[in-house]
Amino acid sequence: MSSSFFALFDDIAVLAKAAAASIDDIAAGAAKASAKAAGVVIDDAAVTPQYVRGINPKRELPVIWRIARGSLVNKAIIITAIMLLSVWAPWVFPWMLLIGGTYLAFEGTEKVWHWIETARGREREHTVEEVIQRPAIDEKQIVGSAVRTDLVLSAEIMLISLANIDADGWLMRLMILIAVGLSMTGAVYGAVALLVKMDDAGLWLMRRRGPRGLRGFGLGLVRAMPAVFRIVSVVGVVAMLWVGGHLLIANLHEVGWHLPHDLVHGATHAVHATGFAAWLIDSALSAVFGLAWGAVVVAAVSAGRRVRRRLSRA
Repeated sequence: MSSSFFALFDDIAVLAKAAAASIDDIAAGAAKASAKAAGVVIDDAAVTPQYVRGINPKRELPVIWRIARGSLVNKAIIITAIMLLSVWAPWVFPWMLLIGGTYLAFEGTEKVWHWIETARGREREHTVEEVIQRPAIDEKQIVGSAVRTDLVLSAEIMLISLANIDADGWLMRLMILIAVGLSMTGAVYGAVALLVKMDDAGLWLMRRRGPRGLRGFGLGLVRAMPAVFRIVSVVGVVAMLWVGGHLLIANLHEVGWHLPHDLVHGATHAVHATGFAAWLIDSALSAVFGLAWGAVVVAAVSAGRRVRRRLSRA
């Protein structure tokens, strides 16, 4: 009886060691896969804050939470889909990424057009009163737009991560993708939450009774944040165009149209660029291609909207 009891403890110890080893393998695999997708994660973190600009400050964190929750749902759907497709239809991945690249190029180009129209005086930014009184339906539209953009970026993160997982077992690959999805979502939306609340932190420091230098630092934060958000907004739009253009070029090459890919690589080799310089040229040309592709899509969508309006009036 006692021998059976101790044998049970031995079995539990073996299972615990196996579980610990599996957790270590998952953590190591997730770290490696995440490193390969780091560029897209940075883009995701840069893109997201622009969606919470212009909303009531009291609603910033709830809106970010709703976007983060939508991002987790996106990743759950994406992981399920790509694990199944990787077995039965891996050929569909380039076409999925082409659709995602087109959407990012369209979103980025629309933002550029909005800036142009604002500079020409045809559109204007929201006033403080409009921001405070913004209805819940606007928040729903903001969350929806952010979650749709996140869907594309999350798909690329997951596909890059899947391509860089060394594990052979289907279950191990699944667990690593889940770990990547959770860690990336926490990192991106935690950083976004900190960024959008920095001005509130500055106000809190200014109002505290403490060292004068601390209050001065708080004042500096408050004054700096509008410029920081303008920079983040520009970085976010460039990121959408760059990532969208890169997805389009790479996956057009995969499905048989090699011209954009050959032109980009030809330009890089023509100037004998290597390392960071090669990456910079590739990224700039990808952004230009994304803007050009997006302009065509924006023009087509605008024409479709005009036709629909005319038909509705008829």
